[in-house]
Amino acid sequence: MLNEVIISEAIIDSYQKKLKENLSVDVAIAGAGPAGLIAAYYLAKAGKKTVLFEKKLSIGGGMWAGGMMFNEIVIQKSAKKILDEIGVDAKLYKKDYYLADAVQTVCSLGYLATKAKATILNGIYAEDIMVKKGKVCGLVINWAAANVAKLHVDPLTIEAKVVIDATGHPTEVTKVVEAKSGLQLRTRTKKVLGEKSMWAEKAENTVEKNTKEVCPGLFVAGMAANAVFGSPRMGPIFGGMLLSGKKVAKLVAKKIK
Repeated sequence: MLNEVIISEAIIDSYQKKLKENLSVDVAIAGAGPAGLIAAYYLAKAGKKTVLFEKKLSIGGGMWAGGMMFNEIVIQKSAKKILDEIGVDAKLYKKDYYLADAVQTVCSLGYLATKAKATILNGIYAEDIMVKKGKVCGLVINWAAANVAKLHVDPLTIEAKVVIDATGHPTEVTKVVEAKSGLQLRTRTKKVLGEKSMWAEKAENTVEKNTKEVCPGLFVAGMAANAVFGSPRMGPIFGGMLLSGKKVAKLVAKKIK
């Protein structure tokens, strides 16, 4: 016989345990788009305690909808090996262009990240960062619904050896660092340069290059990296996102080895 109170107890007990176990981590990632998800997968696989926060209830960022809600995504040849590794079917369209099902890809990324023991907490956003001794050392988190409703709800804090901003176009974490922390960014102007208009080839060629530590303790990945360093957007081609996520995982794992 089912009991409603026991059902509620199970959810509350399990979630509280999960949250408490992730108050102090190796890596805190903001944004569960393709770059954040693949970074979480590789970091957790490397044995790093990793938590990933996504302000929406759904993970996957723009990957879910492909282009204009045609849920097919394009991956270039250089990134296909990542899809092969995670078991996503990719079919050749034309030379160097591969197609993958957006839903299958996102579900695979989420499944493999969590199976590797990364924790994904959705419906939570990073409203601020924690800075000590000139270094980003954590995220200040809150319910996304509280933000949308404009409720005054005090946040909680996650301590992390490294923070990754994978929030995509808005580059939300890095903008907070620029506005409030007193830290200078390692960009040409010491500030967020902002993304440029569409140029797929240039954007895909620069996103991996722009994936780096932008100030002590904070790395940028995916579209957030291009936005921080003033590169173009690329639209519904996602190879660069995957390559960027893999690169940032390698850089972060090396830093906190």
